[in-house]
Amino acid sequence: MAEQDSAIPAFSVVIPMKNEEGNVQVLLEGLARVCAGQPHEVLIVDDGSTDATARIVRTNHATNPNVRLIRHATSGGQSAAVHSGVLHARAPVICTLDGDGQNPPAEVPRLVAPLLATQAPARLGLVAGQRVKRKDTLSKRLASRFANGLRGYILKDKTRDTGCGLKAFRRDAFLEIPYFNNMHRYLPAMFSAYGWDVAHVDVSHAERHADSSNYTNLNRALVGIYDLIGVGWLIKRAKRVRAQEDPYQ
Repeated sequence: MAEQDSAIPAFSVVIPMKNEEGNVQVLLEGLARVCAGQPHEVLIVDDGSTDATARIVRTNHATNPNVRLIRHATSGGQSAAVHSGVLHARAPVICTLDGDGQNPPAEVPRLVAPLLATQAPARLGLVAGQRVKRKDTLSKRLASRFANGLRGYILKDKTRDTGCGLKAFRRDAFLEIPYFNNMHRYLPAMFSAYGWDVAHVDVSHAERHADSSNYTNLNRALVGIYDLIGVGWLIKRAKRVRAQEDPYQ
């Protein structure tokens, strides 16, 4: 990555949340510890919450301006929240994690490190986390295993766990990819289709700290069928030629 203005954070952490009042404080405190001393910002994207999520974020912003609140008046879903966070982020590198506390903040520095390295590969666009020793129910693990297997067979994205919320990527590369609902589950395939290299990092997983999930295995399965068809269509039509400025002019 190019050298950055000292006023611009090195990376932005984007966290989509909906009714996560029991998890937001724990996540913010964890990020403050592991990111201390590194120029960063944290964007909580409140996706139409009806609880105290936004109020807690505002309280944190009062003492830490690096914590920012982005709000959706009505719920748009996780991909919409991630997209809004990226649009409002100031850093060239983005790291995402889920708002339920199951993605440990301690993993963030490991994910952004390859993209922030002085000699970072020019084509590295995405560092995707892959969960090990998951703390989910058996039914959720089995459903995820089936979905990942089917997706991998169809899209050939070479990713074991594309549903992991822990991902780091170049902001410009992300914004180059067409936005669509549920795109957060297909980022490795989309980054590859648009000519970017994808790296994988095994990450830890934790039990949900509080509140309950906004998703069920059934609704994931139903939308996943349509998503696979749409993503396959997009990948076949992705642009594969990249322009480069003439270095001799």
